[in-house]
Amino acid sequence: MKVASDEEEGAAKRREKDVYKQLRKMQIEQEKKAVVKRLMEPAAYERLMNVRVSNYELYAQLLDMLVGMAQGNRISKPISEQELRNLLARLTYRPEPKIEFRHK
Repeated sequence: MKVASDEEEGAAKRREKDVYKQLRKMQIEQEKKAVVKRLMEPAAYERLMNVRVSNYELYAQLLDMLVGMAQGNRISKPISEQELRNLLARLTYRPEPKIEFRHK
C-alpha cells in the first residue's frame, strides 16, 4: 500500500512540475509578445500573428530574433509590415536548386 501511494505522489509531483513549466513558457511568450507589439505597427503585428497560426516554429524563430534586436537596441522605429516581410524572407530563404539537362 505504501509503495502505491508513493508512486501516486511522485506522479502528482511530476504533473505539477509539468503544469508549472507550461505556465512559465506561456508567461515568457506573453512577455515577448508584449515587447514585440510595442515595437511594431499594427499591420506588422497582425502579420506576425498570422505567421504564428500557420507556422509556429517560424513564428518562434522570428519572435526570438525580434526580441534579440530589441535587446540589442537595433530597432529605432516601429517595424513596418514590409520590414517584417523582409525578415521573414531572410529566415525562409532557400536557394533555387539548379537542374541541368545533359544530352548525349
